[in-house]
Order: sequence, then C-alpha cells, then structure tokens
Amino acid sequence: MHNKIGLIYAFSAYTLWGIIPLFWKQLDHVDSVEIVMHRMVWSCVLVTMLILLSRQWASFRPLLSQPKIMLRLLLASVLISVNWAVFIWAVNNDRLIETSLGYFMNPLISVALGVILFSEVLRLGQWLSLLVAGIGVVYLFATHGSFPWISLVLALSFSLYSAVKKSISVPATHGMAIETLCFFVPALIYLVYIEWQGSGQFFEGSSNSWMLILGGLFTLIPLLLFAAAAKRISLTALGMMQYIGPTLQLVCGVLIYQEPFGSQKMIAFGFIWFALAIFSADQLYDRRRRKSAERRAV
Repeated sequence: MHNKIGLIYAFSAYTLWGIIPLFWKQLDHVDSVEIVMHRMVWSCVLVTMLILLSRQWASFRPLLSQPKIMLRLLLASVLISVNWAVFIWAVNNDRLIETSLGYFMNPLISVALGVILFSEVLRLGQWLSLLVAGIGVVYLFATHGSFPWISLVLALSFSLYSAVKKSISVPATHGMAIETLCFFVPALIYLVYIEWQGSGQFFEGSSNSWMLILGGLFTLIPLLLFAAAAKRISLTALGMMQYIGPTLQLVCGVLIYQEPFGSQKMIAFGFIWFALAIFSADQLYDRRRRKSAERRAV
C-alpha cells in the first residue's frame, strides 16, 4: 500500500510537470529570472501558510537548528533554482523539445545515482530498460547537431535534487519550506529592486500579479507530491516514472507550439518509450510475483 501511494504521488507530480509549460507560456513576456524569484517567494509564503494552518510549526521549528539537514536542503534549493531558471527560459524561448530531452535523460542519471548512492539493486528487466533508453539518448545526442546544454543542465540538476531529497528524512512540506526559505530574502530584495527600477512586471496589470502568484502554487503542488513519492518508492522507480513528464512536454511542443520534430528525434524517442514499456512490464511482473509470494506465506 505504501508503495502504491508513492506511485500515485509520483504519477501526479510528473503529469503536472508535463503540462505546466502551458501555464508558463502565458508569462513569456516576463523575464525568466523574475519568474524564478516570484516562484521562490510565493512558494515560500504558501508552504509556510500550509504549515501554520495544519499546526505543524512545532515539528517544523526544530529542523532549523539541525545543520546537517539545513545544509542538504540548501543544496537542494540551489539545484532546484538552477532547474527552474533554465526550464522557464527554455520554455519561453521555444525550446520545449530540448527540455523534454533533458527530462528524458534524467531517469538514466537517477537510476545510476540510486545504484551508486543508495545501493539499489536492479532486476534484469530494469537493466534492459536502462540499456534501451540509453541507446535512445545517445542517438539523440549524436544527431542533435549542437551541444544540448539545456537538456544536460536540466537532467543533472533534477537528478541530483532527487538524490538529495531521497537522503533527507523530513516531511515534504517542511523540506519545501526550508528550500524556499533559503533564497526568500535575496529573491524578495531582487523583486523590490526591479519594481523600484520600473522593470518589474508584477504590477503591470492584475493578470500578471495573479499569474505570478499562481506560479508559486503550481510550483508547490508537484514538488510536494514528488517529495512525498521520494520517501515511499525507490529512486529507480521514481526515475523511470519521470518519462511521463517529458512525454507530455514533447506533445505540447510538437502539437501545440509547432516546434520541429524530425525523423531522427522520432527514432530516439521511440527507443525511450520502448524502454518505459519494458520497465512498466517488469514492475507489473515483480508486483504480481510479490503478491503471489505473500499469499503462499500466509
């Protein structure tokens, strides 16, 4: 049951991340750095309100005096901030297919980190799915035509963020609150400064204001779901489910925003989707095997 709930959380988080470019595209007239700063500020405000309203302050406050946890969450905050900045810039500059490539690469790195850092053991089906996906990613890199720095930065930053979150045993809301709190003051100072200079967009119409505030909410919800999933399922399973998000991003980029998608990309993505099918079949087989073993034991 614990594992099933974790998979539901992960599926929900990745689905939201897959369709979120539709929202950020509405803010393509706002500078990417300003959007990231607003995401940090409003996410912090909203998650702090959630902690207060749910009466979790008593359990949250002691975390602020634990240097080991604070240091790791600071690292997580840096990693997710880099990821946000690159992602929003790429989405608003018509590079959505490159963002999807980055998140297609992420599971491979997550699985590798799961084996290296957490001693996770892969079954034969998982190794096979990893190999097939790797072939697709290598082919995509080889035929891309230029160094895909957007894809690489997104993949590395989020894979490392996943590993850091996996290594910290704190509630999802508490971790998110500290992550956003780490850069709350610098972000707020930056936003006040650009508004004072007259280049900020927050007060340029009520739609801008509400969209930037909602950006904090749409940032908070999938991250909380992801953090909850990371505590319940293996980094391997978490990483392989990542393919849901970039698949939806790819669909948005090609069908909605008409970004070019040639035969070479189609071949590479075909390998990756086949790998996901292998992984899913392996997960289903393993789940049935475990249930059968439990019934025999009973």
